[in-house]
Amino acid sequence: VQLQASGGGLVQPGGSLRLSCAASGFTFGTYAMGWFRQAPGEEREFIAFITWNGGDTFYHDFVKGRFTISRDNAKKTVYLQLNNLRPEDTAVYSCARRRTNPFTSIYDQADYDYWGQGTLVTVSS
Repeated sequence: VQLQASGGGLVQPGGSLRLSCAASGFTFGTYAMGWFRQAPGEEREFIAFITWNGGDTFYHDFVKGRFTISRDNAKKTVYLQLNNLRPEDTAVYSCARRRTNPFTSIYDQADYDYWGQGTLVTVSS
C-alpha cells in the first residue's frame, strides 16, 4: 500500500492550492479516505473525509466552506482543494486510508491504517 501526496507549496493568504494523493497497492475504490494536517509543534488534526464512492463528505469546522475533498476512483486519487488560505493553515497535509473495520470515528487518526508522507503547505505573504 502506498499513498503519495503532492501539490503543496508556498502561497499568499487568500490563495488556493489543490493537493493530490495517488494511491497504489490496494483496491482504492472500496476504501474511504481522509486528509489530516500537522502544524509545527502541534498534533495531527482531522481535516476532511470522503466515503468510498464520494457520496458523503465531512469536514472539520475550521475548513468548512474553504476546503473541498473529492476523489477519482478511476485515477486512484483523492484530492483536497484549499481555497482562501490563511497563515494558520500552514502545515504538512497527509492523506490516509480508513480501516475496513473502523472502531472510533472518522475524526480519529487511529481509524486510519495507511498514511502518505505528507506535502507541506506554507501560507505567508
